[in-house]
Amino acid sequence: MRRTEVLRIEEHKATVARFDELTGASELDALDEICTADMVNHALASHRPAGLAGTKQFLAESERDPGKAAWRRSMMFDQRVVTVAEGEYVIQLGKRAGTWPGGRFRGIDIPAGEYEYGVAFMYRFSDGRIAERWAVRDDLGMILQLTPHHCKPSSTVLRVRQHHDA
Repeated sequence: MRRTEVLRIEEHKATVARFDELTGASELDALDEICTADMVNHALASHRPAGLAGTKQFLAESERDPGKAAWRRSMMFDQRVVTVAEGEYVIQLGKRAGTWPGGRFRGIDIPAGEYEYGVAFMYRFSDGRIAERWAVRDDLGMILQLTPHHCKPSSTVLRVRQHHDA
């Protein structure tokens, strides 16, 4: 691998670290410096605006909700990930931990509590800036940690399992 390729990969990894810092601190305007305006964030809901605007909208909305803002900040600062990069891709893989403040999550009332879950984030770069982002989080693992006595399989799930095992 050439020295210029190694330097570019290290710059990409530093940019992803900066992305984490900026989103954790809600410094949304600074994202313009490191992301393309038409960045595709595959982790966003389909009703969000296209491009970087959708990511900024999501982060701004979550910052206005004190519970979500505290949750987002707590998990950003207890993140244990390994970062690897090759060419135009950077991947973070590891665990996040935090404190859920309580409230609705994925349509379920979740009590407050501590959790840890697996995460993977993938980024594609174009001209030194983040052009695409994917996120995979173990949300079900978090829900089960916080609601172990509430989340029991329904009788429908049990019947399907019994039928499948037969």
